[in-house]
Amino acid sequence: MIVTRIRREVLTLPAAQLGPDNPLPPLRPLDEFHRADPGEDLARDMARQIRYAPLRGPLPVRVRDGYGRTRRPSSVEALVIENDRLRATVLPGLGGRIASLVQLPSGRELLYRNPVFQPANLALNGAWFSGGIEWNIGATGHTTLSCSPLHAARVPAPDGGEMLRLWEWERLRDLPFQIDLWLPDGSDFLYAGVRVRNPHERPAPLYWWTNIAVPEERRVLAPAEDAWRFGPERRLRRVPAPSYDRTGGAQPLDHPYPADYFYDVPDGRRRWIAALDADGHGLAQTSTDELLGRKLFVWGSGPGGRRWQEWLTEPGTGGYCEIQAGLARTQLEHIRLEAESEVSWLEAFGPLDVPPHGAWTEPGATAEARLEAALPRAAVDAARAAWQPYADTEPAESLATGSGWGALEVLRADWKLPGTPFAESTLGEEQAPWRELLRTGSLPEPRRVRPPGPTLVAAHWRDMLETAPATPLTEYHLGIAQWHAGDRAQAVRSWERALALAPSLWPLLRCLAVADQHTGHHERAAERYADAFDDLCRERRDEGETWTAATAALGREALEALLRAGRPADARAVWERLGPEVRRRGRFRLLGAELLLCEGRPQEARAVFDAGFEVADLREGEDVIGRLWSRLTDDPLPARHDFRTGPSAP
Repeated sequence: MIVTRIRREVLTLPAAQLGPDNPLPPLRPLDEFHRADPGEDLARDMARQIRYAPLRGPLPVRVRDGYGRTRRPSSVEALVIENDRLRATVLPGLGGRIASLVQLPSGRELLYRNPVFQPANLALNGAWFSGGIEWNIGATGHTTLSCSPLHAARVPAPDGGEMLRLWEWERLRDLPFQIDLWLPDGSDFLYAGVRVRNPHERPAPLYWWTNIAVPEERRVLAPAEDAWRFGPERRLRRVPAPSYDRTGGAQPLDHPYPADYFYDVPDGRRRWIAALDADGHGLAQTSTDELLGRKLFVWGSGPGGRRWQEWLTEPGTGGYCEIQAGLARTQLEHIRLEAESEVSWLEAFGPLDVPPHGAWTEPGATAEARLEAALPRAAVDAARAAWQPYADTEPAESLATGSGWGALEVLRADWKLPGTPFAESTLGEEQAPWRELLRTGSLPEPRRVRPPGPTLVAAHWRDMLETAPATPLTEYHLGIAQWHAGDRAQAVRSWERALALAPSLWPLLRCLAVADQHTGHHERAAERYADAFDDLCRERRDEGETWTAATAALGREALEALLRAGRPADARAVWERLGPEVRRRGRFRLLGAELLLCEGRPQEARAVFDAGFEVADLREGEDVIGRLWSRLTDDPLPARHDFRTGPSAP
């Protein structure tokens, strides 16, 4: 028997570079696909949790949209935990994603393993990639930590071996969390003990879903007869539990568009979900009862869903579906985590074998019986009880370092969070001005001309900004925090006060332009965007990554605002100053085609499509390509540009 061990490994795979974050604060409402009217036919508690604390936007997190579509062989740091039965490969620098889970005796990969790293615009803050097991915390959608580093360390395991602990500070809700991964000697199942703590003196909304990508040629089973379906119509609808079976090559649910199916697992039933191939082999996930929900996600059989599958990987790679588990019955809900409390649970992932497809008479009952034989429900509860005393154990050896934001919060409030140290040594350049505000009551003036750093928007930081000396930089950050809190009028006043003395005008003008758009003053917004871009071009110090990111971000917003206001000449002036590298990007090729059309040059706009382009940061549900195409021609939308996830709007 091989003793369970944790080791380092370096993966080499084709990867696109993440690039710099967008330096503009994300002030607009969150463009998240999973928004819905709760309707009138939902249970009262479900409707209440759907309405509870919806996310206004990704602040204080920045949008990650600096990636492209060019992939080159790259090294990715990994941590491997294995015994003689399973090998799990974890990517601490990419949200703690479990990229691979291999059953060693058979050599079977139990997950959908993406052979490339290709970010796409599906996370709450942009960059996300497909494949493996991901840990989604914060709010409805893919976590803002999808492509961010987590802290990682060795920790003693309940059986005397080693655990791999992952932890971070989730910034949307200001909640620290941890994931303890371990493989007991001889175990066929990987355990994950998860804990989320609320150290605040107020309740906090909590969201958690574990997403598991598996090859789509699977039969998915869960212990439910009914489900809640959520699709492009953006309404929850009660339907029979889906009969998802692609083991014979059948189309996924015979539905053309992406859809979620939230299984209505009866109270008292064991919580589990499985995905099995035609021979009855596959993966099962089960948990203690705290993880209430189970879900199936499919991209659908239509051209848009198939195009997304291709977009997220390399040509020739098979597609995937996702089986998922969460704290609520649906992903539209957030639950209440009381003040100074915590919630924890245990998950298990491992192989499941049932009779071949043709021998299944009652597949759900057969699979559940086989799961009970392989990993009894009582054993999962016992593992959770054995793990809990170890959740506070301090890490023995650091293996990876996350962000410094948790350290800043611990420094501010002097919280004691045993088991998840947020050391002051992790504080970096982004945290430095906020540490100075904490220490002196004033934000320091920047030492060199550059785009402003990120803004903290939680109530305690907003209070500090309100009492700090009213420098232009402080007023800029205060306005962003006020805007996030819903005090839009006061935010505008803060930005307007700063304009009189600010050495750098463009960050303030851009914020005011967003405020104008919010109130429907699109002509004034366009004027402010034009002035902001002029000011940025005067201030820009070099063609380095930081200033290029700012120019591209503000240039895109300015172009969109000016075209909306019917000012193509001013839009052309912005376009000419973007620089050739920015103009070659797919998003700007698309904007350039729209600009040509607005200038009365439709043939040249059509030529942009004929030459081909790829909008790397295209958002799920964004139909901007299709809408522009329909303005140019009545021809069918080319397949390479068809990302439609629902019926096109008239």
